[in-house]
Amino acid sequence: MTLDPVQLQAPAAAPLGGGAPVLAFDVGGTDTKAALVDGEGRLVQVARIPTPHAGTGTGEAVVEAIAGLAARYAAEHPEVVPQAAGLLVPGHVDDDAGIGVFAENLGWRDFPFRARAEGALGLPVSFSHDVRGAGEAEHRLGAAAPYRDVVVMAIGTGIAGAIFVDGRLHSGGGMAGEMGHSRVADGPECACGGVGCLEAVASAAAIARRYNALTGARVPGAREVLQRAEEGDAVARQVWDSAVDALALDLSHTVALLAPEAIVIGGGLAQAGQALFGPLAEKLDGILTFHRRPVLLPASIGENAGVIGAALRARDLLGAPATAAAAAAAATLRPSAAEAAS
Repeated sequence: MTLDPVQLQAPAAAPLGGGAPVLAFDVGGTDTKAALVDGEGRLVQVARIPTPHAGTGTGEAVVEAIAGLAARYAAEHPEVVPQAAGLLVPGHVDDDAGIGVFAENLGWRDFPFRARAEGALGLPVSFSHDVRGAGEAEHRLGAAAPYRDVVVMAIGTGIAGAIFVDGRLHSGGGMAGEMGHSRVADGPECACGGVGCLEAVASAAAIARRYNALTGARVPGAREVLQRAEEGDAVARQVWDSAVDALALDLSHTVALLAPEAIVIGGGLAQAGQALFGPLAEKLDGILTFHRRPVLLPASIGENAGVIGAALRARDLLGAPATAAAAAAAATLRPSAAEAAS
């Protein structure tokens, strides 16, 4: 495979702190990110390539792609010798077995990612779900760090969450955190086969899709729908408000079940800032009665949360979980709770 990575700006800080040098890969439906982390915890280089789509052969193509990126890093940075790698992928993921069970949009089923990646890279590989990996970055080093009972929710093309109970990630055999596939409405149909799933109503992709279906417009994303709503477009306002209603309903179920201290929201929709967090907090508060009111916070690690989470998990394989030094180094990446809530 010919690789022509888009080079991204790596942060100047050393968010992971001292430890083993590692490779980190975050596979998404559209793009794959790869990072090389040195012994001081700096992201020496971060690159992005299109995720290969090859039907049932996509799993093998992904492994080939990450092996090519690893080889390029080895050639360009021979002074950094990775000792392990972290790999995150979307879909239904069995972390313990190292298997990508199913990814509807990418075509693999029961693909042994960890074993294939270890063979291709010649390194021990930590393997997990993309949102759980990014959630771990937020929980160890970001906005979720002050809390032991917390949910980190990503709202982008899809919706999913990472659930931390008493400070520990709960994966439920790879099925926990599928908040996007809880029913919140009578329609529309969801790609999973359900009807009225949160993801079909309130994901960034769904907001644009629903607005376009009602108006015949071709807006590319939720950002444009929100802009039109703020300019007085009644249909845009209805679509946006119904999405926030659905999110509030879904979060009320999460609160009733788990009583989290905080809910941290990341992904593309979180970029709306107060236009999302303000009405969402108000509507959630209106649904809850005696329940604990969680703090709603924006994610703080940023666009590299996935590769940072993958790198943290890779270091864990070597017996080097995130330390106090790493947390202190990462404090510059996140606002305080007071700042985030303002």
